[in-house]
Amino acid sequence: MSDNEPKLKWVSYPFKDYPVSSILLVAFLIVISLILWKITVINWQMPLFFYLGMGLFLLSLITYFIPTTYELYEGNILVHYWLIKAERPYSHFGCYYTDKKGIMLSTFKMPRKLDPFRGLSLRFSKTRIEKEELMKILDEKIGNRV
Repeated sequence: MSDNEPKLKWVSYPFKDYPVSSILLVAFLIVISLILWKITVINWQMPLFFYLGMGLFLLSLITYFIPTTYELYEGNILVHYWLIKAERPYSHFGCYYTDKKGIMLSTFKMPRKLDPFRGLSLRFSKTRIEKEELMKILDEKIGNRV
């Protein structure tokens, strides 16, 4: 990790930033958990399936519920999730493109369907004040904007 100050830093916390979507998501999760409880525990009498299923389902949504901090340094990008830190150099990426929630950094020279698995998604904050500066830095460091 670079010891110098980050060129750009912001925090994205969708659960707090979008309260209506968060309420709908929590309501949906409650409905799903009630349906799974009825099927797995009451009908099948297998509570282990309920806990495993709900655990995996909630784990897949964890980035929505926790704040994510993004830091762009001179030579790399650092992403802090709750207990996880991901660091990647700019040279790891071949192109980048915007989507409705942020910017996807792709390991390929053109967008591919593998990008969500191999690339890195930089989600904007609610105010999107970092967008213009982020685009300048990525143009300078990666250059291949699609």
